[in-house]
Amino acid sequence: MATKILLVTGDAAESLEVFYPYQRLREEGYQVDIAAPTKKRLQFVVHDFVDGYDTYTEKPGYTWPADIALADVEPADYAALVIPGGRAPEYLRNDPHVQRIAQHFFAADKPVAQICHGPLIPAAAGLL
Repeated sequence: MATKILLVTGDAAESLEVFYPYQRLREEGYQVDIAAPTKKRLQFVVHDFVDGYDTYTEKPGYTWPADIALADVEPADYAALVIPGGRAPEYLRNDPHVQRIAQHFFAADKPVAQICHGPLIPAAAGLL
């Protein structure tokens, strides 16, 4: 059985920040499980710049099914944690299951990858 990696995300995560680590880790032989508030089809977003705008725009991106609900995650089953950015960490940071998961990885000194807004989650859990 392949080593398992947990990717914690939700609706409005940045498409590239989910799929780049997801695909690269799978290419290296890892099993990557996507955990979200519920086991459903997630709607990701794409942030891009438009001429004349002072900031980026947000558009619907890919959709993808979550493999497991956050409440059902047993963090000890995973070797590492990936937290993509986008807007998902803005609301996930206060989820008690997400905080429990993040606390496990930090306490066990396991690798935690945090992309863009991803650090909002360990920051809210008092881990940074």
